[in-house]
Amino acid sequence: MKTRNMKAIVVTLIFVCLAVQRLQAATHLVSISSFFFNPTNITINVGDTVQWTNTAAPTTTHDTTSTNAAFPWGSTNYLSVAGRTYSVTFTNAGTFSYMCATHVLAFMPAQRHPEQTGTVFVASANLPPSVSLTNPANNARFRAPTNLLLQASAADSDGSVTNVQFFSGASPLGNVSAQPFQFTASNLAAGNYAFTARASDNKGSVTTSAVVNVFVLTNAILSSPVRLANGQFKFTLQGISGQTYAAEHSTNLQNWSAFVTNVAPANSFNVTDTTSTNVLLRFYRARQDL
Repeated sequence: MKTRNMKAIVVTLIFVCLAVQRLQAATHLVSISSFFFNPTNITINVGDTVQWTNTAAPTTTHDTTSTNAAFPWGSTNYLSVAGRTYSVTFTNAGTFSYMCATHVLAFMPAQRHPEQTGTVFVASANLPPSVSLTNPANNARFRAPTNLLLQASAADSDGSVTNVQFFSGASPLGNVSAQPFQFTASNLAAGNYAFTARASDNKGSVTTSAVVNVFVLTNAILSSPVRLANGQFKFTLQGISGQTYAAEHSTNLQNWSAFVTNVAPANSFNVTDTTSTNVLLRFYRARQDL
């Protein structure tokens, strides 16, 4: 059985599921006047809707008719009265031209307005990259000081990952712009750390990984021993808040027995040996296992 007087680095990985929210579809407004669409050209995302409104004089009939054979639509007489609307939802990326057929294809030359056309440019929605920290392992432990290799796995289904940035809490540690996405946090002192990786793609979307909590351990200090009125021994353990310490006792410095395990509520806290009543001599130590 291995025993240690020193705190080893404890690494606790807490994985938080990152929910990727689908971009909410938007509705884009186009007004129809005599004789143009405003705006004439519009750029939207896949899943968005364009709504045309006839804002011309009450007696002027307009329409919106697709000139794209792959995605036909036509408002026919829906826009025959001012104030009426007609909507189309675009489910595929591409360039979709349209016209007011009433005036572009008018039988009488004097009524023709070939300029009354428009275009809808539908861009693919950019999916954010995925990223996760793959090293260190969950609940890994290290002694202070330590050099800790942070490794991340990052990918982008509709583009490329252009940068992965590593953080300790809110403090940036370094950037990596190409595989392998890894960074060494050097000479870490004893303490509690929360590491994340943040991936960026070629279209500007950013995703942050789940948190990896790392506890770097060092020797605990036992001080202020005292025998209580009931005969029990009490001492103060100086460590790091949030880390786990097993307090052990021995009568010969060879055979050790744990009598209590504590998650430190503070950097300094009291430990009482309730089994020491009427014991004349005992040795104590605090242990953390790697």
